[in-house]
Amino acid sequence: MAYTIVTKNTVRDRFLPAPRPDVWKGVEDKDWNNWIWQQQKRVKSFEQLEKVVNVTEDERTAFAKSNEMFNMGITPYYASLMDPNDPNCPIRLQSVPSIGELSVRDIDLEDPLGEEKDMPVPGITHRYPDRVLFYTTHNCPVFCRHCTRKRKVSDPSSAAANKQLEDGLNYIETHKEVRDVIISGGDPLSNSDDRLEYILSRLRAMEHIQVFRIGTRNLVTLPQRITDSFAQMLTKYHPVFVHTHFNHPKECTQEAFDAVARLANAGCVVNNQMVLLKGVNDDPKLVMELNHKLLMMRVRPYYIFQCDMAQGISHFRTPVEKGLEIIESLRGWTSGMAVPHYVIDGPGGGGKIPLIPNYVKSHEGKKWTLRNYKNDTFVYEEP
Repeated sequence: MAYTIVTKNTVRDRFLPAPRPDVWKGVEDKDWNNWIWQQQKRVKSFEQLEKVVNVTEDERTAFAKSNEMFNMGITPYYASLMDPNDPNCPIRLQSVPSIGELSVRDIDLEDPLGEEKDMPVPGITHRYPDRVLFYTTHNCPVFCRHCTRKRKVSDPSSAAANKQLEDGLNYIETHKEVRDVIISGGDPLSNSDDRLEYILSRLRAMEHIQVFRIGTRNLVTLPQRITDSFAQMLTKYHPVFVHTHFNHPKECTQEAFDAVARLANAGCVVNNQMVLLKGVNDDPKLVMELNHKLLMMRVRPYYIFQCDMAQGISHFRTPVEKGLEIIESLRGWTSGMAVPHYVIDGPGGGGKIPLIPNYVKSHEGKKWTLRNYKNDTFVYEEP
């Protein structure tokens, strides 16, 4: 029997390109698709913001009072995803200052993950036995309003100078127990290709380093950054894992699809780390939609993080029960690949603590009474 192979692949067509707001309608495609242009033309002032969205009085007040504490910066691409008439738009909530940021509670922490106390040299957090976090830049294309590193991200005084970079690399080189390096920031892809390749080449030359991970939100906020030449450069240093941060289905555009494809086709494994945010993605059906889209994009849903106890972001924090409800709504109702780990990063430096719904109804001796996702009961007996 002769088989006719269907060559049409419609998956990419299921993702829509980002719209182009009027303020940028006259921009040539060669500029719009240039990541450096996008960085240079970020929305930083209130006057620029007013040309993109219909701002509210609360946003006006929040910008005036919060900008000295934590700058606003939004790429034209990411700003194009905002609903200009809806202040509760999930993209807008993540990127435009809001009144909630002005409220700092007694329980809020400047360094919620205790990264500074586990920093043997500037720029290196060494908490777990076999891996380190390597802070390589203070900059991001978009300053996310829920950022856990507000104390340093967007602050030029915290920039990783060349000496700090060298000290970090030397620390990793002399600590043979380290096998895994998380290259972070800010967003490490704010560095030039040359600087990034220097870091990767130094790490790959160390025999004790097995893998490294690049933690970047550029796939979401600046997909133009993932150029063919950048993806090709990464092929020299495999295995390279990329951890990104999609929070809402609106962020799953055709541009993001193409950026992930460049990395995946270059052999990178791409994982997603969603942060659970009130008003943005605290809805089980929405999270399932997001995870299904991510899998079509070749991104594995990896973590759901409970929002950290950083200063000025308590308005984003949901009850822990909401995260458990979301996991309960995924497990069994969709494929296991679409079910991430739900974790709380222990405040003050406790590391990731996993949380799962309770599927054990009782345990007596060798007899376990369990429930499944439909709440049916089953008994498992050990030999």
